[in-house]
Formats: sequence, structure tokens, C-alpha cells
Amino acid sequence: MEENDTVRRETLIDVRNLTKHFGPIRAVDGISFQVRRGDILGFLGPNGAGKSTAMKMLTCFLEPDSGSATVAGHDIAGGSLKLRQRVGYLPENAPAYGEMTVDGFLRFVAAARQVPDHETAIDRVVGMTGLGSVLHQTIDTLSKGYKRRVGLAQALIHDPEVLILDEPTDGLDPNQKKMIQDLIASLSESKAIVLSTHILDEVERVCSRALIISSGRIVVDSTPGDLLAQSPSHNLVHLVLDAPDEDVAQRIEAQEWCARVERDGAGSYDVFPADGGNHLQDLSELIEGTSVRSIHLHEGRLEEVFRNLTEGVCA
Repeated sequence: MEENDTVRRETLIDVRNLTKHFGPIRAVDGISFQVRRGDILGFLGPNGAGKSTAMKMLTCFLEPDSGSATVAGHDIAGGSLKLRQRVGYLPENAPAYGEMTVDGFLRFVAAARQVPDHETAIDRVVGMTGLGSVLHQTIDTLSKGYKRRVGLAQALIHDPEVLILDEPTDGLDPNQKKMIQDLIASLSESKAIVLSTHILDEVERVCSRALIISSGRIVVDSTPGDLLAQSPSHNLVHLVLDAPDEDVAQRIEAQEWCARVERDGAGSYDVFPADGGNHLQDLSELIEGTSVRSIHLHEGRLEEVFRNLTEGVCA
């Protein structure tokens, strides 16, 4: 690996056995993980699983009871000012001064963060987050979606190396969500990003890794692709015939690679592979000459995996 690649992929977040209690409740229970430059880590879990608590510790808003973490080379112990200077944080309920205009608030944040060129920084984040049309409105008058974008803009204004984003697309409409997701993806090359979300499609679309936390503990740290492979519907083939054909269904069930065929009685069949493999070609050859309306291969559903891993856990 060349030196430039080594620098680009350096570890920017290193968490070791981090623990936090609130009275008798162990909100975060000895979690450990790393995030490198270029990673977008999807932080998943049921409500109350400990995601927001972990993020607050990484941004020095809460002190851990035990364990350690470094962010951008600085220890979270003691709430390092240098750490805060290199982190952009969007909390779940991002605070803002409602009586300020968007422009005034961003100028305030830029001054507080000692950003050298306010005008350039504000122009950059306003363009990135699509706030140009509301720049001179007071924050109180904005929709929830626009307020969320103001929160994201303030997290980006000092161009931090590390972004920690708690539900960044909450309250946004589908077009706004796609814009913010595209923005996050475009930022990943030069930053380490931790993204907490309840939108599982967002993890598939944006994240390079997925970490699922339940009852304060990490239950899986994997890629979205590997998680999808654990889905019960991974490589399921949905077949729709012009008319029900039990002979075809039985012929499919007789194949060694077929676990089962589920029928709806109207010519629709879900074919489950026994080995989790892709048997679309095998099935296509098997039904050659049959009148087929549609045939579709499913990658799987992250929601199924999430439910299986966090079953029985609720806020």
C-alpha cells in the first residue's frame, strides 16, 4: 500500500470497551469498534439501544464510566477542545436559535468555531445542503426538514475530518433525503462518518459498514451486503405465471437447490433456495416454454435481519 493510501485510510475513530450507566441502566455496555477515513458506518438499533448515548460520548457531551475512545487522534477524556474542532456533530434534536435567520445562525457558528473565511464557508455549506431559498428566514419559521438541513450545515461549516450524524434525514421528504444521502456519500472519501438512522434502505444505499447495537451491546459489525445475505429472502425468486400451474411448482420443488415454494393460488410463487445461492438461471431454464408474466430475484431485506438480531427489544 502506498503512503497516500495509508494516510487516506487511517483510523479516525477508535473505541475500546466504552460503557455508560444511567443509574441502574447500562445504556452502553462495553462497545468497541473502529472507523477509518473513507468509511460510512451505519449505526443501527432499536429505540433506547444506546446509539445516541455512544455518539454523545464520542463528541464529549457525555463522559464514559469506563473504557476509552480517540477521535481524530484525540482522547475523549476531558472533552478535548482539539477533538471538538475536528468533529462535526448533528444531534438527534439539533439546538438552534429560533429567532435567528439561517444566515445569522451560520455566521454565529462560523465565528464560534473560528472559521477563517466566513463567507466562503457559508456559501459552501448552503450550496451543499440546499438552504439558499431560506437563507434569510428565521429558523422558527422553517419546516422540520429545513431545520434538519440547518443542523447539518452547522456540522459541516468547519469542514471536519469526522462527522457524527444522528438521524440526519429525519423529517425530510424523499427528494430531500436523496439529496442529503448523496451529499453524505460524496463526503466520505476524505472523512470518517458515523450515521445513526432508522431508515434501513438508507444504510443499504449510503453505508460501507453496518453496526447493530441492542441493549447497549454490539450484536453485529458487518457490511450491508453481508447482512443482506443473512436475510431469509436473500436470493428468493418471485415468479408470476399467467395462470396457476401446479405441475411447474412441483417441478421446481423437486430440484435439489430448492428449499420450498410458497404459492398464493393465483399464479404467483416465491421460490426459496436451500443454499442461499442465486438460482435464477436454473429456474429460468426449468420453466422454459411456460407462460411467464414476470420473474424477479430478491437481494433480501435488511429489515428482516434487523428484526431477527434485535427481536424482543423495544424502548
